Amino acid sequence: MAVVYNPVNVPADVLRSAVAAAEAEHGWASTLWYETGREDSGTAAAQAAIVASPDVILAAGGDGTVRAVAEEIQRTRIPLALLPSGTGNLLARNLHLTLDDLPRAVETAFTGTERLVDIATASYRTPDGALQQRAFVVMAGIGLDAHMASNTNSTLKKRIGWVAYADPIARSVLKGKRIHFRYRIDGARAHTLNAHTVIVGNCGTITANVLLLPDAVVDDGLLDVVVFQPRGPAGWAGIGSRLATNSLFARSRPGRWLMRKAPDLKALDYVQAGRFDARFDAPQELELDGDPVGVVIAITLTVQHRGLALRVPR
Repeated sequence: MAVVYNPVNVPADVLRSAVAAAEAEHGWASTLWYETGREDSGTAAAQAAIVASPDVILAAGGDGTVRAVAEEIQRTRIPLALLPSGTGNLLARNLHLTLDDLPRAVETAFTGTERLVDIATASYRTPDGALQQRAFVVMAGIGLDAHMASNTNSTLKKRIGWVAYADPIARSVLKGKRIHFRYRIDGARAHTLNAHTVIVGNCGTITANVLLLPDAVVDDGLLDVVVFQPRGPAGWAGIGSRLATNSLFARSRPGRWLMRKAPDLKALDYVQAGRFDARFDAPQELELDGDPVGVVIAITLTVQHRGLALRVPR
């Protein structure tokens, strides 16, 4: 096994001890260790780990570390195991994996079974004309979502968790800034839209266990797109109420039936697609899996069906 770990989020001594015990119990060779850098969420560490051709790579860190490792190993078919150690841990939450259980995560890395899930790609153009490409496994956000990611104090986020997002959310809502853009769904006719936020997800649950995309399935080969178009405080209140209701009702079969029967909310517009293209009138902030990427003027989002192998508990 190879371990790519974020030393800021992970108790390295405890992890090394647990891994050594599992090595001895299951008869594995010595684990290879790769620490993420200060300015690198894990890309360089993952690349170094891949060169060693391990049987499994354990990503120990937050969503940024998981995204970086997944981006590198998707072409290798080396399975990815997760030790969720960040603020959101969104992929682990969406897969209903146990959080805050280091021994179980290590045991799963050695003895778990493989599950194939989708992995998405964001190809985007920056204001200077450069074309870049990044993978993501949870969500891509433009507008409020990206503003929240890039304006949340990292120290505060580590100390109090998702509550740290409250300030940037409130500032963005009060400003009422909107995005003007043209978009296409699966290459169809282009449409023009004026919205507050656009989120394209491979998974449905976001920070604080809020169910944002009720129809999102991690291995269905589709991206779920939601556009926020609230009109004033009443519109935002409706969005907040609907998201809170989603999270509550999704826990039971009768609740999910009620979700399907609920009338559409004008402030939230949903669609599913294999490809989403957008071009913005003005440069916009972009986030991928909770990490700010930068400013973009155009973007294409696609999904590779079952393109990532995950190690999950038997």
